[in-house]
Amino acid sequence: MRRLGKILGVLGLILVVILAMNWGRIWKLNAVVHLFDEDRIVQNFQNMDSIFNVSQVQRSSTPFIIPTKTGYDLPATFEANATYNNTNEFLSQSRTEGLMIVKNDSIIYEFYSNGLHKDESHISWSMSKSFTSAIAGILVNEGLLDITKPVSYYLDDFDNTGYESVTIKNLLQMSSGVGFNEDYGDFNSDINRFGRVFALGNSLQSFAKTLNNERPQGTYNHYVSMDTQVLGLVMSKVAGKSFTALLHEYLWEPLGMQDDAQWIIDNTGFEVVLGGLNATLRDYTKLGLLYLNEGNWQGKQIVPQDWVEASITPDAAHLKPNQSLLSSNLGGYGYQWWLPQFPNNDFLAKGIYDQYIYVNKEKRLVITKLSANHHFKTDKISTQALHEQFFQYVASTF
Repeated sequence: MRRLGKILGVLGLILVVILAMNWGRIWKLNAVVHLFDEDRIVQNFQNMDSIFNVSQVQRSSTPFIIPTKTGYDLPATFEANATYNNTNEFLSQSRTEGLMIVKNDSIIYEFYSNGLHKDESHISWSMSKSFTSAIAGILVNEGLLDITKPVSYYLDDFDNTGYESVTIKNLLQMSSGVGFNEDYGDFNSDINRFGRVFALGNSLQSFAKTLNNERPQGTYNHYVSMDTQVLGLVMSKVAGKSFTALLHEYLWEPLGMQDDAQWIIDNTGFEVVLGGLNATLRDYTKLGLLYLNEGNWQGKQIVPQDWVEASITPDAAHLKPNQSLLSSNLGGYGYQWWLPQFPNNDFLAKGIYDQYIYVNKEKRLVITKLSANHHFKTDKISTQALHEQFFQYVASTF
């Protein structure tokens, strides 16, 4: 018995050592598994930098304050799906944390809830893809990036992978042909598998190499977040800079971003380009204003005008809205920007759990919404449709 006790004691000590050495990975994995739990999601979305490692994006040295005009009230109800919905109930049920409306380049409505403050960062999720697209346009304009080239032209370690021959343009348009299940409600989906791989400390570049072709590229619009991650790898390579540095140089500084931002990074230090940007409501809004003004900011062309136009224009049948046989999405798609089902010169940046930058060029309107809508996991399609109809209804009142 004494010998058995010693053996058990040694085994217990070994277990303690193993747990101690891997505690960070275990804690992060647990955080990822419970990231979207109803009782944690709000706190998590506002404090991602306390859960994951991040790189810092310094605020602009010349901050720009968007002018404010008072006197606007949200409509009490809005029409969606042939019925009228109570606006306050909608905002509450979708757990809105921040809502900003800019009309004619001035803030006419600003609202914060669920503990979010105006100078506090919030996770963007896939809204960060639209920031990535803007930087890509600048790199193209500088002659550093050619969207007709394949991934392997820039990244030779992607030879013999699913991304080897995929062009940069097809990455931008979510038409890579790479197979990927992005169902957040499916524990075994690729996107959730990616989350666990990331939590356990593996690089996103290595994960991207595990994906395979499913269909010919450029023929079918299927949302693959890893397309944007590979795009980010290419962009960092051609510019010879970290993605954090690119964001600061090309967007944060010239747009006069008022607040510091954070990029979530993997264990190699590379940014989670596909959805890891954390920033404030007012700084997210500035990207919408930049695109509303066709890439021009206070008289200076930041993003080429033709790139902005290409980004919000579907140039093939599979990228247009309502193409069920050619797309797995109801909405249309440009260069990392969404095009609504019933477009009226409007487009969106979207992130899971209902993060939005909505731009309506005809009405000179930008609406930015940050949320922690725990219903999203089980009701993704209807909650997205309701948000788009809310934005379009608000636009119609002007």
